[in-house]
Formats: sequence, C-alpha cells, structure tokens
Amino acid sequence: MLFYKPLNICSGLLLLCSNVDAQQASNAKLPDPFHFVDGSAVTSKSQWDTRREEINQLYQNDEAGTFPPKPSTFSATFASNILTITCSEGGKPISFTASIKYPSSGQVPYPAIIGYGGGSIPAPAGVAMINYNNLDLAADATTRGGGKFYTLYGTSTTAGAEAAWAWGASRILDALEITPGARINPERVGITGCSRYGKGAFMAGALEPRYALTIPQESGVSGSGCWRLAADLNKNGQSVEAAGNLAMPNTNWLCPAFDTFAKAINTLPFDHHMIAGMIAPRGLYVIDNLDYVWLGPESNFGCMTAAQEIYKSLGATSSMGYSAIGGHAHCAFDSRQQSELTAFVNRFLLDKDVDTTVINNGGGFTFDKSKWINWTTPTLT
Repeated sequence: MLFYKPLNICSGLLLLCSNVDAQQASNAKLPDPFHFVDGSAVTSKSQWDTRREEINQLYQNDEAGTFPPKPSTFSATFASNILTITCSEGGKPISFTASIKYPSSGQVPYPAIIGYGGGSIPAPAGVAMINYNNLDLAADATTRGGGKFYTLYGTSTTAGAEAAWAWGASRILDALEITPGARINPERVGITGCSRYGKGAFMAGALEPRYALTIPQESGVSGSGCWRLAADLNKNGQSVEAAGNLAMPNTNWLCPAFDTFAKAINTLPFDHHMIAGMIAPRGLYVIDNLDYVWLGPESNFGCMTAAQEIYKSLGATSSMGYSAIGGHAHCAFDSRQQSELTAFVNRFLLDKDVDTTVINNGGGFTFDKSKWINWTTPTLT
C-alpha cells in the first residue's frame, strides 16, 4: 500500500515557501493541481510530492494557519485506557488526554480511529476508537485564542481552531508511537469527525501524512466542499455555507489571512480538490447527507469529482470514495453506507485486499468539467 511520506523540501524552497501566493490572479475555475506556482508541470510522482508540499504551504498561509511540528519537549503515559499527553514549548507546558475503547475482536496491536468528539460513525469490528476532545485544544468560538494550543503557542499564532485541533490529533499519534502498552498500531490509524469536526478531520488528514484513512462526514466548505463551487451555488439560488460564513467574526476555525480571500474567493490559489489531493494516495472516504443542504452536498460532489483526478494521476482511483444519501438526521450514520465504510476500514486499517471503488451519488448531481476544469490530468510515474 502506498502512503505519502513527508519531504523536508521547504529548506530548499525558501523563496517559494515565503512567497507562494504573491500577486495571485483571479481564477474562477478550479485551480490546476498539476502545475507549480512558477508554471512548470508536474510529470512524476516525485514531483507531485514536491507540488504537494507547495500546496501545503499555500494552505497554511491562506486558510489553515501555521501547523507546528511536534513540541521540543514531549511525553506520554497510558493507564486505565487513558492516554495522557504532556508537552511544552518555550517553557509553557500543557497536558491533555484521549480515551481508548477497545474492540471485542481483532488482533493486538489494534488499528484505531481517532474521532473528534468521539466521532459519529459506528465502531468497526477489530478497530479501537479513540475519543479526542478537540475543544480542549481550541475553543469553538467567534474569537481566537481559547484552549491549550494557544496556551502553548500564544494568541498571535496564525493557526485557526481547525489547525489547532489537527495539531492535537497529531500529538495523539506521537503518543501512540511511544506507548506500546496502549496496544495500538500507530501505522494503522484513521481520523474522523462530522460537521465542523468533519472539516477538522479533513484538514487533519491533509496536514498529517501518518493517517492511513480519513473519513470526513458532512463537512462542507473547508472540508470536502470547494469554495468556488459553493459560491456558484449561492449565486444560482441555493443557500449553502460559503467562505464568508467561515471568516471572522463568524468563526475562529481558519487563519486571519483567510478573511481577505473570503471576500474574493477566486483569488485563493487553491481549492479543496487540491486539499483532498494532499491526502492522496492514502485512503479518503467522504460521507454526505443530502438532507442537510447548508453543507453543500452538490458542491462536495463536484469538488471530490475534481479531486478524483489527482488520485487518478497517482494510479490510486479506488483509494478515494464519495457517498451521499438522505433520509437521516445530521451526523447520524446511515446503515445503508455500512458496507462502504467497512470496505475502507478493511483495506486501509485491517490491510485486507478488498474493493473500495465507491461513488454513491444519491443526489443525482452532475459536475460540468468543461465549466470548472481547464487543465488535463497527467499519468504520473
């Protein structure tokens, strides 16, 4: 199974990393994932790794905010099914916990899924569920700076709440790597969440390459939805969450720089098909609810259809699935999607050779590639 491995390339691209979005022109179409900022083409998988890091820098600069690495001082303990994580930076210590619920079947060390707020999907057979209180790291508010992440890094850091939540989830991975008594295989861990937590899980999957499987549920824009597609739906009479709804003073989820782009979304040098592409070729299973129109399932379908082109370029089409049905409450997992979820869990967490080709377009949505895409998809080798 192929997983993205992080590259230490930014030191060789200092000019790029500090000026990646300088003088970005307006672009009403979905930006081209297969050309670098300087205009050169991506023609190989190794070049995609470099382009992925470029997109990562754009994403942190313009939407997520800075995603810090593992703190210089870090430790973790495990007792009574509780991970306790302690770390400090610059003499400022914090401590937080995550609880583990073990399966009644399966093999040690278990694969696991980290769930924001516990998650909203059923616990798969043979897989542990890790309950992560992301609000302990960053408050969900209309002001920035509440939570232990900001105690550690200060309120002047650019990271929005979603990036702070993702940072805390990464520290759970760090803890699992040094606590064998927790009986979790840190190389077989997924991440999930629903609604705003689905946005957070999507961001975590993009920023953290160690997740084997990312499962955003009903995440909308800043998750599986594209900013440009949501704006177009609103222009044509729908009422869906869009960029302005996530800019300050409405939420603290994204970085301060995003507020400027929210007023002119076509100047954003990426869209979320490219953020989904940051997860490629790792597992990505996107779950939508047709009855919750505010979170833009039509935008999400189009965005993930475009993202599938990145998976296709890497020869990993079946590693990404999209499923949208209605007839259930917000964040209530529907049993009709159980076989799809089971397939992704079996392949990416339990290492079984199963088919994960899933495109369940219950809304009958269409995506006009000629309107939104003016780039071609290479076959990367």
